[in-house]
Amino acid sequence: MRYLLTISFLIAMTSTGIAAPSYQDVKAAYLRSDALLFDRHGEVIHELRVDPNARKLGWTRLIDISPALVKAVVRSEDNRFQHHHGVDWKSLTSATIGNVFSKNRRGASTLTMQLAALMDDDLRPKKGHRTIGQKWDQIKAARELEMTWTKDQILEAYLNIVSFRGELQGIAASSRGIFDKAPGGLDEAESAILAALIRSPNASPEKAGERALLLAASLRSAVKPEEIRKLAHDRLLRPYSVRKYIDLAPHVAQKLLREGMTSAVSTLDARIQRFSIEALQQAIGALSDQNVRDGAVLVVDNRNGDVLAYIGNAGKLSSAQYVDGIQARRQAGSALKPFLYGLAIERKIITAASLIEDSPLDVPTERGVYRPENYDKKFRGTVTARTALASSLNIPAVRTVTLVGTDAFIDKLKSFGFTGLREPEHYGPSLALGTADISLWELVNAYRALANNGSWSALRLSPDQLLPAPRRVMSREASFIISDILSDRDARSATFSLESPLATRFWTAVKTGTSKDMRDNWCVGYSNRYTVGVWVGNFSGTPMWDVSGVSGAAPVWLEIMNHLHKQTPSRGPLPPKGVRSQLVTFSDSTKVLDAWEWFIEGTEQKAVRPQAAHARPKINYPVPDMIIAMDPDIPADLQKVFFESSSADPVLRLVLDETVLGSAPTATWMPTVGKHTVTLVDEDGIIADSLSFEVR
Repeated sequence: MRYLLTISFLIAMTSTGIAAPSYQDVKAAYLRSDALLFDRHGEVIHELRVDPNARKLGWTRLIDISPALVKAVVRSEDNRFQHHHGVDWKSLTSATIGNVFSKNRRGASTLTMQLAALMDDDLRPKKGHRTIGQKWDQIKAARELEMTWTKDQILEAYLNIVSFRGELQGIAASSRGIFDKAPGGLDEAESAILAALIRSPNASPEKAGERALLLAASLRSAVKPEEIRKLAHDRLLRPYSVRKYIDLAPHVAQKLLREGMTSAVSTLDARIQRFSIEALQQAIGALSDQNVRDGAVLVVDNRNGDVLAYIGNAGKLSSAQYVDGIQARRQAGSALKPFLYGLAIERKIITAASLIEDSPLDVPTERGVYRPENYDKKFRGTVTARTALASSLNIPAVRTVTLVGTDAFIDKLKSFGFTGLREPEHYGPSLALGTADISLWELVNAYRALANNGSWSALRLSPDQLLPAPRRVMSREASFIISDILSDRDARSATFSLESPLATRFWTAVKTGTSKDMRDNWCVGYSNRYTVGVWVGNFSGTPMWDVSGVSGAAPVWLEIMNHLHKQTPSRGPLPPKGVRSQLVTFSDSTKVLDAWEWFIEGTEQKAVRPQAAHARPKINYPVPDMIIAMDPDIPADLQKVFFESSSADPVLRLVLDETVLGSAPTATWMPTVGKHTVTLVDEDGIIADSLSFEVR
């Protein structure tokens, strides 16, 4: 009784009020725990939790909350809410008297008083109870709220701020987290359970169910008791989960949204993102019987590097939904060949008309003899560099990398933005077939550089991201010729036929790649406006069953590219000034048909002989700085070293330390301990190639 009299006295003696925040200020200051990611057009494309301390969703208007829930909460917490001015004196008097004569203390806080305490930490109980001073301030704050807020505003704010269970704060998070429903869809049973949780958010399912039963009975609800008990048991016993309503770009959201943020704008296009997700998921579903579980898609704008679609995996179909397949490193397969041929053409080592042998090849290496094979195990004899690249023939690519050198190829790949590459000796000639681990992010942007005439610039996910100036990584002339080859359906037909998922109704340049044992396959290509990259495989590294780039990734690429150009054309690039067109006549022995070809100015060829591809002879074995170890347990005559050059022209000589070993292409030598130099010399004494090695 003394507690009540003290409060009454203090209220009566106090003439000044406590300034209450306005409804608009409270609503504006409300921060949801999930930040929103917007696309380039202002559409929400993802929700991501950024507050680890509470689970709050967007502010919910009273009109959007189920009347059954509102009725249950008012009945449970403040039955005379509509009839008092912040303080229910009758309930307060009753509670005070009861607390004097009972050990079980109970409060008499109205909804308005509770809201005041929720908005002010100083009004919250300390050690389970409020002091007289706190109670006095709480009453004054409630009365001030009632003078400046409407009843609906008070009720709306209360339902958005109050905690229901665990970390679930506010009706939006609680309704979705416990019942997977929007607040407007709650029925009487669900409303009774949520209202019962306000007084005891951590109550067991049984106790919460019993409280909900009593509340439903007081509301004269027709819901059966067993229905409430079962619902409380089923929903409160399991961990709650707030299902995202918008879940289109999880990996981009992780990159752009941080704690304390409410939103961010991305470069993504929601329409392209949705379509790309559907295309990938349909393909993964269709390939599931061939042991395919994962995939990724990246779509970028060639002009500014804006990422328009970023799908790191196949979502629910994926074997690992948190893995980002765009950043994951996998073997590139044949997808790196355009940069190899571009390098060789740029350095004028070969032309697109150069003839290269697609025939059995043994390449000596430090680890033994490397014997590359084509994907289909077939050999096509003499082919042009154009056909070799467009049809993705492996043996001509290995011959080409021996001409330009692995070191130079590594440097070229680095200039195109590929990182994490190892020393050239780690790969050897197999680098031509894509044994390097690369990411889809790097690969797509490298192809975008080809689309931009050999000019490389960074990609961006945020329109506010500042990018460094573009840099030239390949000449305009070589880039144009590579793009022309990758768009050549006829040159591609030797492997892929005239009609395949690589053929579009509009101009595109495209290349596939399949890594060893079909662990990864790629399809990356560009139009004049977009570059699209697709990876298909398994994050675990498990091989797929009979799935290549053209059957796995290419159909997804084609579907997305067709969607992008549904209403807009794509035209091929115009030849730059330094490129010339020339009719080329091929030797009858090659069975290659005469054709018009593009050349970098100064490299034009009217007639081509089969040896043209070997215009720059090289020493294939040994490799530079190689160390050869003699084995004392093996007879010396069985440890001979053989030398091999890339050319079989007999006018070339292999010279070891000023001693002629013999004519190209091969020679043998009984090794002696020490450092040695082997040189390839032509008939005029001009050194074509030279390297050093050591015998120990």
